[in-house]
Order: sequence, then structure tokens, then C-alpha cells
Amino acid sequence: MKRLILLAALAAALIAPAAAAAHPLGNFTINRFSRVEVSGSRLYVFYVLDMAEIPTYQAGTIDVHAYETRIAAGAKLTVAGRPVALTPIKAALAHPPGAGGLRTTRLEIVLRGPLLQGATRIAYRDTNYSDRIGWKEIVIGAGTPSRSDELRAYPKDMLSSPLDITSATADVAPTSGPDVPPGLSHGKSLEAPDRIADAGFASLVGRSHLSALVILASLAAALFWGMAHALSPGHGKTIVTAYLVGQRGTPRHAALLGLIVTVTHTIGVFALGLVTLALSQFIVPDQLYPWLNLVSGLLVVGIGAAVLRARWLHRRAHTHGHHHHHHHHHDLEGETGMRSLFAVGVSGGLLPCPSALVVLLAAISLHRVAFGLVLILAFSTGLALSITGIGLVAVLARSVFRRRSFDGRLIRLLPAASALVILAAGLAMTVRAVPKVT
Repeated sequence: MKRLILLAALAAALIAPAAAAAHPLGNFTINRFSRVEVSGSRLYVFYVLDMAEIPTYQAGTIDVHAYETRIAAGAKLTVAGRPVALTPIKAALAHPPGAGGLRTTRLEIVLRGPLLQGATRIAYRDTNYSDRIGWKEIVIGAGTPSRSDELRAYPKDMLSSPLDITSATADVAPTSGPDVPPGLSHGKSLEAPDRIADAGFASLVGRSHLSALVILASLAAALFWGMAHALSPGHGKTIVTAYLVGQRGTPRHAALLGLIVTVTHTIGVFALGLVTLALSQFIVPDQLYPWLNLVSGLLVVGIGAAVLRARWLHRRAHTHGHHHHHHHHHDLEGETGMRSLFAVGVSGGLLPCPSALVVLLAAISLHRVAFGLVLILAFSTGLALSITGIGLVAVLARSVFRRRSFDGRLIRLLPAASALVILAAGLAMTVRAVPKVT
């Protein structure tokens, strides 16, 4: 009977949707929307700020008046070429639930501009949170449709490449009728219902009852989600495979790679959590990811170059008959090989999963730090198990190829080809990362 209960709890942890939800654009984003409109003779700006879980956590208790002042200062308006001030006149704040029991933020502000004497040209520029990633949208006119329904419903085909409009110009004129400021949202509209179901890893930490069975089931689920996450793009699966094939890897080396990935990923999550909690005034956490990508790329380039050099030296020694040098390049036990193995593992675990950071912050918020730590460790272990499994398959495949009677020249070229694959993958990672850090 107890086994049945445990199985049921495990199934619930794996597949049951949680009550919380996650921000559709990601846990780091700060999203902005501005509508510039004229009512009567008065110009107004309706401004919406939508912050995901991690920036909301960093913000703590939100002082609406302070945020109104900040937003107004960052909303730059010029009328007929002259800068004019915008004055906040009313605001509405809500905290829709987010991933892992954390909150998100939706803040609506109405900014009052100048009276217009007649048709004139205006220019508007939003400089708020210019260093943060997220959706940026500006529309002119009360009837102009918003691509995101004023940050309520983001287009699903644009989630990976959010809109990035931070300035606009237009010719405007007074309208007939009285001066009526834009209205604010209320109820469900203010709650911003466009959130995706949070039934994955981040939902585990927020479960209401933590019995022994639920904790065991949650750890098993975290292990599962870590394994699934490893199979998504990234984490160096191609590099691990090419390295173990080209360097005569063994099952022990594949297991060691998994251990290094686990330790690196866990330390990375904790380090990013420390940055989020203690250093957010100096370092924006989401800006670290491009640098981590760049470091990973450079690491992989170094690995590829080292392996290629080792194969070249081995080939030259073999060609000249210097067989006493052969043992320096034959196995991964050499100092250079172990350094490369360590670097491969670090590159696979260096990028912390944002969901793991959400779990850490949620655990701190819910006073479940120990539970959050073991969940992250289980997640990292699942990540490492997948990578280890891929490495074992690569080792097995290499053994099978070696036993088959394939053309001997092709087999001899395999180590050099694998080194070139690693080098090409590292160069591609580096090229993609460079524009994001400059």
C-alpha cells in the first residue's frame, strides 16, 4: 500500500499542474509598454511595466509613488522639438502569481503631458530599464492596437525574439471633446492572465504539504526534470560525444564528466543566487548569461585546440617511429587529458538553468532553504545523468566501430575529426556570444 501511495505522489509531482504560473517571456524579463494619446487638448502617456519573477523578487516591496517618479523621469517626450516633463497622476499595481510561488508585477501608470495648441510633431523615447531584456513596445493614438494587448498577451511566435521598440515620432493634434485621462485596469485585467502553467521543476518547491513521501516524490521529479533539461539544446552534448570518441574515453571518464557537470551547475546556481540577492545593484543577473556563454565558448575552443594539437603530436611521433612518446597521448590519464576532461565538464554545467534559480529564490522566500538546495542538487544530478548517458553511448559506439572492419584510414582520422568538431562548436558558441556582451 505504501508503495502505491509513493507512486501516486511521484506521478502527481511529475504531471499534476501547479496553481502557480510562469512569465511567458522568461523569469528575468522586465517588459514595457507606452501608449501616447491625445484627449481634448491634453497629451497623455499610458505606461505599463510588467516584471517577471526574478526582478520582482529583487525589487522587494514596491513603492508605487517612487516607481511613478522613476518611470516619469525615464519617459522622454519632446513637443515641437522642445523637451517637456511628464507628471504621474494615477497608478494601479498587481502581483500576479509566478513560478515556484514567486510573484510577478504589473504596474500601470498614467502620465500627464502638456496642452497642445494645435497640430504639432512629437517624439517619445522610453529609457526605463534600458539595460534589461524584455518586450518593448510603443504605440501612438488611443485606437492603435497593441501587439501584446498592453502586455497582457504576448504573441507566441515572438516569445524568442521580443519586440524592441523604444522610440516613436508622430504628428498629433487636439481632439474634440473633453480632456479625459486614460483609464486603469482592474480585477482580472490588471492581474495579467497571460501566464503559462508552471507544472515543471519550479513548481516543486511551492507545494503546500511536505510529508516524507512528497519530498521523495519531489526529489524524483527534480531528477526527471534535470534529465529532460539536459536533452534540450545546449549543455555540450555534441562536445562531450566528440571528446570521448576522439580521446578514447572510458565509462569512468563519462561518469567523471557527469560529476563535474553536477558540481559546476550546482555551484553556478548558488553563485547566481548570491548575485541576485547581494549584488543586484552592481550586477544584473541576466547580463551574466552572455558572459557565461562566452566563457563556455572560449573553454570549448581551448579544448578543441588542445585535443587537435595532441592528435597532431601523436601522429608525428607515430610517423617518426618515436613509440616511447605514444603513452603521452594514448589515454585520458595524462595531465593534459584530465585538464581537458575537467574543462568539458565545466562547459557543460556552467550555464545555470533559470528555473533552478527560481527554485532557490522561492525556497528562500518560503523559508524552505534546505528543501530548495536538495531539489537543485537533484536537478543537477539529473542533468549530469543525461550527459553521462550520452557519454556512455559515445564510448560504446566507439568500441563497436573499433571492432568492425571499417577502412583503417577512416578510423585513424576519427580522433582528429572529433577535435575539429569540438573546435568548430566552440567557435560557433563564441561568435554567438560576442555580440551580446558588447
